[in-house]
Amino acid sequence: MLALIFPGQGAQSDGFLHRLPSHPAVRATFDEASSVLGADVLTLDTPDALRSTVAVQCGLTVAGVAIARALANEGLTPDLSAGLSVGAYPAAVSCGALPFPDALKMVRRRAELMEAAYPSGYGLAAVSGLTEHELAALAARHIDEGEPPVYIGNVNAPRQIVMAGANTALDSFIHRALDAGARKATRLAVSVPSHCELLAQASDELSAYARTIPFRAPQSVYIGNRGGRPLYTADAIRDDLATNMRYTVRWFDALTVMQEMGARVTIEAPPGQVLTDIAREHYPEMAALAASTLPFERLAATARRRLERE
Repeated sequence: MLALIFPGQGAQSDGFLHRLPSHPAVRATFDEASSVLGADVLTLDTPDALRSTVAVQCGLTVAGVAIARALANEGLTPDLSAGLSVGAYPAAVSCGALPFPDALKMVRRRAELMEAAYPSGYGLAAVSGLTEHELAALAARHIDEGEPPVYIGNVNAPRQIVMAGANTALDSFIHRALDAGARKATRLAVSVPSHCELLAQASDELSAYARTIPFRAPQSVYIGNRGGRPLYTADAIRDDLATNMRYTVRWFDALTVMQEMGARVTIEAPPGQVLTDIAREHYPEMAALAASTLPFERLAATARRRLERE
């Protein structure tokens, strides 16, 4: 079985859309996205543009859908689709639950709401080497000692967790985590406090907007963000997309479910490689491929060869 996985905000880098493969499906996706957004999508990956949450999230959605379409044109359609945070949107397109133009409009609205809620002074930090339980205890102690709150945003792996909050709180919490034995704790290139209660109001507004968008039951399996479980109805996928900014992303649970359901090859959409590294570390029996690290022809051939071994 083939699983397509889509990275979230923080994976972006200068010029990442320009580095996508020269493939007819990619070019067609660029043209369609430019029409929907009313601007050339190839302006979304400049250093200036990448300071905007809207540009980053729209660009990641375009990249994910473009590579999924290119792979489909080569006969590589996914049995399973999952994305981390905004990556859930191209995953929903990939499995047939959401038309691409509607996904792009919803992502733009999502990013606008997030950016408006916290235009500055907030973000994310990645902590490696401590468990969710240990970090929850540290976060409680943080508050008890008079510090502003921090929240568990993503559980990417058992000891690879992302915290959300105000910049000052995160900077202080990084020192606390390192003192408690964290192997590494660093800020991420994200300027909003994703996946926590700070975005409750923005999530409610996006949920209202999402009710105007036509979703369909998926044609292949979609794995949700909040519960890390398969979702089989249009309403369940709509709710997952509209509310994932408010709740912890259970990425490792999603990856585990894909492995248990029979995924033998994963392809991570550009520009990410972090999700591939997690899959390789924890499930080495799966062939985990990062599209951003291989020429497209080699990517397709490698995936096809691995799938034929099943």
